[in-house]
Amino acid sequence: MNITERKQNKLLNRIEISFSWKHEGKTTPSRKEVMDLVKTLEPGSNPEWIVVKDCQTRFGQPLTTGLAYIYESQEAMAVEPEYIHKRHEVFRSGSAAPEGGDE
Repeated sequence: MNITERKQNKLLNRIEISFSWKHEGKTTPSRKEVMDLVKTLEPGSNPEWIVVKDCQTRFGQPLTTGLAYIYESQEAMAVEPEYIHKRHEVFRSGSAAPEGGDE
């Protein structure tokens, strides 16, 4: 993974990371894989407070780009819309895997 931009947003209490990931010979990385790699890039970050957005894979190219937010607290994450919280719910340690399709 290559970090193209790293910015600290003090107003929203988060670090914003733009990234690109070349994955030649491999499948497109999952949201969980991206979250795990972002966690290693920012030592001391809590995986419960990481949000991955805007992941796009180029058609015919092994390149995925996106944006990851690393929040300082659970309260700071309140700025994220509810659908983002639901999307990341399955990756949080305190939640179980979903039992059905998209509801």
